[in-house]
Amino acid sequence: MLRFIDLFAGIGGFHLALSELGNTCVFSSEWDKYAQTTYEANFGVTPHGDISKINAKDIPEHDMLCAGFPCQPFSIAGVSKKNALGRKHGFEDETQGTLFFDIIRIAKTHKTQILLLENVKNLKSHDKGKTWYVIKNTLKEAGYSVFQAVLDGQHYVPQHRERIFLVCFRRDVYPNIDFTFPSPPPKRIYELKDVIDTEVDDKYTLSDKLWHYLYQRKIQQQRKGNGFGYGLFNPKRDTVTRTISARYYKDGSEVLIEQEGKNPRRLTPRECARLQGFPESFNIPVSDTRAYKQFGNSVVVPLVKDVAHSVFETLKAYKEGKARQKGRKSEQIALDLSI
Repeated sequence: MLRFIDLFAGIGGFHLALSELGNTCVFSSEWDKYAQTTYEANFGVTPHGDISKINAKDIPEHDMLCAGFPCQPFSIAGVSKKNALGRKHGFEDETQGTLFFDIIRIAKTHKTQILLLENVKNLKSHDKGKTWYVIKNTLKEAGYSVFQAVLDGQHYVPQHRERIFLVCFRRDVYPNIDFTFPSPPPKRIYELKDVIDTEVDDKYTLSDKLWHYLYQRKIQQQRKGNGFGYGLFNPKRDTVTRTISARYYKDGSEVLIEQEGKNPRRLTPRECARLQGFPESFNIPVSDTRAYKQFGNSVVVPLVKDVAHSVFETLKAYKEGKARQKGRKSEQIALDLSI
C-alpha cells in the first residue's frame, strides 16, 4: 500500500486508521510531550517535535501526508499593496508564519501525491472566511485538486462530532481525478450503551458544589433564551452524546452521565477513547487530565479509516481506468499498423 507521514499527530488517530488498512507510517511529528508519550506507548515510536523546526528534506519520502492541523487566521494583504512594496504576491506568501505553511512546504518539497487533512467544522467561516480562502487557494496554487466535505462522526460512534475533511490529489500525477467522500454506514460500530461502564470509581462523580454550579448556570442560560449548559445523558435513553472537547477535563459539562441516587459523573478516559473509536487495546499511559485533552483533540478513528479507504478505492479505480485507456491505445496502434 502507501507510505504516509503523520503531522500534528496527537495520539495517533490517523496512524491507527491508516495502518489498519495496511499502510506504513514513515514519519510523525507532535510537539506536546504528553501526547508523544501516548503515541510512543501505542506505536513504539516517539514523534519528532515542532514541525516548524524540521527541515522538509529530513522527512522520508512518502506518498501521503495526513494532518489534523490547527486552525489559524491569515493576514491577507491586498495585491496592490504587495505590488507597491515590491513583494511577490501569492497565496503561499499569505501562509508564512502559520502551521499550515509547514504542510505546504513539506508537500512541495516531496511532491506528495495525496493530502488527507482534517479540521474543525467552522474552518470555512473562520476569520470571516479568510482562512478557508487562503487554504483552498494555496493548495490549488501548490498543484492540488481539492475535495472537501463536513462529516459527522455520529454515523460511526455515538458522538455528534462534525469535522471538515480535505482530500487533495496532485494534478500532475492524477489529472482529472474525481473523488467522492464515503456515505455513512448503515449502522454504528457500537452504541452509547456499549461505551458506558456500569461501575466506575467515585472520583468521576461530580461534587455537590460543582453539580450545583452547573445546574444553576444552565437555569440562568435558559432564562436568557440560550441553549448553553451541561449535557446530561443516559445510555438507556440516549443514543448520541455531544462533542467532547479538549476542555473536558475542566468540569465535564458537555457530556455528563446520569447516576441513580447520585450526582452525575464525568466520562472516564476509557469511555472517551471509545467515543472516538479507539480500540480497547489502546494504551492510556497519562493522567486523566492529559487523557481528556488528548481524546478531545483527536479524530474519530473509524471515520478517518472510511475516508482513507475511499481514497484508496479511488486510486485503484483511477489506475485501472488509465490501464484500460492505455490498452485501448495500444490496440488502436496495432490496428493502424496492420492496415
